[in-house]
Amino acid sequence: MTDLVLGLDTFGDVPEDGSGMPVSHAAAIRQVVEEAVLADELGVDVIALGEHHRPEYSISTPETVLAGIAARTSRIKLASGVTVLSSDDPVRVFQRFATVDAISRGRAEVILGRGSFTESFPLFGYDMSDYDVLFEEKLELFVKLLEEKPVTWNGTTRAALDNADVFPKTESGSLTTWVGVGGSPQSVVRSARYGLPLMLAIIGGSPERFAPYVDLYRRAADQLGTVAHPVGMHSPGFIADTDEQAKELYYPTYKVIRDRIGALRGWPPLRRSEFDSEVAQGSLYVGSPETVARKIARAAGALGVGRFDLIYTAGAQPVSARMRAVELFGSRVMPMVRDILAG
Repeated sequence: MTDLVLGLDTFGDVPEDGSGMPVSHAAAIRQVVEEAVLADELGVDVIALGEHHRPEYSISTPETVLAGIAARTSRIKLASGVTVLSSDDPVRVFQRFATVDAISRGRAEVILGRGSFTESFPLFGYDMSDYDVLFEEKLELFVKLLEEKPVTWNGTTRAALDNADVFPKTESGSLTTWVGVGGSPQSVVRSARYGLPLMLAIIGGSPERFAPYVDLYRRAADQLGTVAHPVGMHSPGFIADTDEQAKELYYPTYKVIRDRIGALRGWPPLRRSEFDSEVAQGSLYVGSPETVARKIARAAGALGVGRFDLIYTAGAQPVSARMRAVELFGSRVMPMVRDILAG
């Protein structure tokens, strides 16, 4: 598995400047661009940007920021992580990513998902009671659009299309498209049914518990006669020069984000002992380059995935610490992961 694809993932969390103050949303977006440029220079395979509509995150339109990154980079793949297809229009999503693909000379990828937050639904006028049908119908339409031919389609969530052609076309005739899944067997089978690559969001607990989902995806693809692509996974973490430094930089801001999510889902506040346990045995990849590399290699090997993306930001971390984390991932973690998997 020495050809494991290694990427970085961020939601554009608003960081702190050198004086400990949060920067503006505009500055946070520009900071993500700088981090992506550094990642490109260091040989990182992918940069993935998530879509959110909350004050602590700066990126609401990943493809816009990816277009800016495309103009300043030469080789890194440019992905969303994820695009909330349920509250967007499949035609416009395809057009925007085909445009990024043109600017980047074929480096664009889209990861489609439902999203971990639901603010986009009322924001864009969608009813949460239609949560399931919105994604199902829009994914069906998006798969048709990927053929880059005139489309005839009808459903209940948008206007029907009758032999409608969509522009621009991609130069290669193919836009790489993944489906992001948080752990629903039905979603895994759906990805296999459409023949799309599967990206597992593993944000807690032992990564090995997702092995049945990888197996289900491959079995479903075989039974349905579609292609079982290499599976990807993304998980949160942070890299600093030492294990202790990484944990002390990461825990306070991660706790704020984790407790905010927990309040929406009925979880109790995160305790430090739980955090330490998750770092030691679960799906938080926090530590020195050596520690994080060993943990990534172990998880990727156990699940047999072809791609690992590290969500390297969590809340208002200092800009300098984020840049150092990107530097360490590209210059030290990636070579070590590949050496471990090769040996």
